[in-house]
Formats: sequence, structure tokens, C-alpha cells
Amino acid sequence: MKLVGRVMAVTRKELRQISRDKRTLLILLFVPAFFLFVYGYALNFDIRNIALGVQDNDQSAQSRQLVSAFVRSGYFDLVAAVQDNQQVVRLLDRGDARAVLVIPARFGARASSGERVAVQVLINGDNANTASTVMGYVVGIVSAESARYQVQARVGALSSPLVTLEPRVWYNPELRSALFLVPGLIAYIAMLTAVVSTALSVVREKEAGTMEQIRMSPIGPVGFVLGKTVPYFVISLASAMGVVAVSMALFDLPMRGSWLLLVGSVSVFLVGALAMGLLISTVAESQQVAFQLALFSSFLPTLMLSGFIFPISSMPAFLQGVTQVVPARYFLTVLRGVLLKGIGADMLWRELAALAVIAIVLLGLASARLKRQWA
Repeated sequence: MKLVGRVMAVTRKELRQISRDKRTLLILLFVPAFFLFVYGYALNFDIRNIALGVQDNDQSAQSRQLVSAFVRSGYFDLVAAVQDNQQVVRLLDRGDARAVLVIPARFGARASSGERVAVQVLINGDNANTASTVMGYVVGIVSAESARYQVQARVGALSSPLVTLEPRVWYNPELRSALFLVPGLIAYIAMLTAVVSTALSVVREKEAGTMEQIRMSPIGPVGFVLGKTVPYFVISLASAMGVVAVSMALFDLPMRGSWLLLVGSVSVFLVGALAMGLLISTVAESQQVAFQLALFSSFLPTLMLSGFIFPISSMPAFLQGVTQVVPARYFLTVLRGVLLKGIGADMLWRELAALAVIAIVLLGLASARLKRQWA
């Protein structure tokens, strides 16, 4: 009985201690539920809501029925009808469509009469896993439509399908997984190193007891922030560009766009990441808490909610809304656009603007909290 009483005494003491530490209690209760929420909805290997563009050169009832077959499958969403090849190129370059169905002239007449006819599907291959799945969906739909026309035309068994498919994979014709993974790894490494290093650097001053001395010095909050972040900005930028260079040497990563645009995009992304680290440093009082918050705010969103591993279009609508504030979502689009597609800032301005806005907001929040603590 004495042992039970001692155990209960220690238990009550520990419960009181935990109740006083609100941040630890929040992490213990909130993080597991948040992980379940994110993993349960984001971990979805079923690829749906694939953006589909259509270039219908036939404009017949049969061609519209073929487009309808794609939409009815539940895998594709019709997002655009284009008229010429330039619009097709822009649609795929911008990433507004994952696949474009090109229906030739006289498709309906030829298929209905039992004459063989080919349709073309252009697939965005910047995400090799998604492109492979899309290819499988397309093959199944076209095969089903071919069998239906074969029955209607009463042509009997054929050595080859009546409606054949001519698939073309753009940007990554060999569907090499390295070309899909490397841009995501660049974003992941850059985000993680920038956030963690900056957050720990500032909190280290608090733990060492030198923060009060710095506040009494004439350097001021602006000079302190710049002095703390510039070295990590240079190191993170060199690290990111080093990963690009090594990937080109080891994995044949192409560079089809502008180096200047690439460096500028990485720089804007890193400014936002460093600002996130600064914001965390104003909240955390120890390096342990800062490290946990840095991992929580950079590791999970970059890996799960950026489109790096799981397509955003397959996530629920409310989780897609959450991805709107994840910088890596826009950064990945820019990286793949510059490296794989060779497109310029005129097509990536929305993503670049989003990165700039996120960086400005994070810098504003971090500066406001730091000035309040400095005063």
C-alpha cells in the first residue's frame, strides 16, 4: 500500500507539471490527431480528378461520346477545350492539364464504319508515378471504346483494336523516377535546413543567456536578424544548387530553362523558409522545442502536402485548401517548370508571386514578434 501511495503522489505531481506546460500538453494531444488527419486523407494512392484537356478536331457525336467516356470514368475532369497545337503546349507547360486528348478529323465516321482510327493522348510526365497511372487509365478507356465500336460495326474479331491509342509522354518520355524525385528532394532539403538552422541559431542565444546582452547592444533587431539569417541563406542556397549540380552529374537531370530564374526562385523560397525559422525562434524557448516545431512546420507539409509524393488533386477539397499556404507546393511547380519543361517566368509568375507573398507575410510576423520581445 505504501508503494501505491508513493506512485500516486508522483503521478499527481507529474500531472500538475504537465498541466503547467501548456505547449508540451498541446503537442502531446494535438500532434497525434493532426498526423492521423493528414495521413488518413493525404496518403491516397488512388489518382483521381486528373485535369484533362481536349482538342476535338472532329466535333461529332462520336467524338463527344469519347470525351464523355473519359469524364464518366471518374478519373478525369474536363478542364479545357483547345483549338490548336499552341494552346495544347501552353496547357501542358502551365500544368493546367495533366493530359490532353487529341481526336482526329473524321473520327466518328471512320470508327462507325469499321475503319481503324487512332487517337492521341499527350501526358505531362513531370511526375513519373502519376503519368504511369494516367497512362493505364487512358489505355483502359480507349480499349473499352474500341470494343464498343467493334460490336457496333459488326466487324468480328480483329488482329488489332479498331480505335488505337498513340500516347506521348512530354518532359520525361522514359518516365524516369529520378526526374520526378530530385526536384522534390531539392525543395525538401532546402526547406528543412533553412528552417531548422535559423530556428536553432536564435534559440541558442536564449539558452546561453546572451540574448539580453544582444538586446542591450546597439545592433538593433534588424541588424540581429540580418546577421543571423545571411549566413544560413548563403549556405542553404549553395546546398540547393549543389544538389542540382550533383543530380545533373549522377542522374542526368536536365536543365531546359534559365539558370538565373532557377537561382532567383530558390532564393525567394529560402527567404520564406528562413522567415519561418525566425518565427519559430520567437515562440520556442529551448532548442528541443524549436527543433520539434521546425520539423513539424517544414518536414510534414513539404513531404505530404506539396504534391511531392501524393497528387494534390486527389486530396479532399479542405486539404487542398491547406496546401495553398505550403510554400513547397509552388516551389515544386517552379522547379519542374524550369528544369524539365524549360518554361519562363511568364508562365510561372503566379507561383513566384505566391512564394513572395508567403515570404513577406512570414517576415512580417517574425519581425513583429521579435520587435515586441526586443522592446
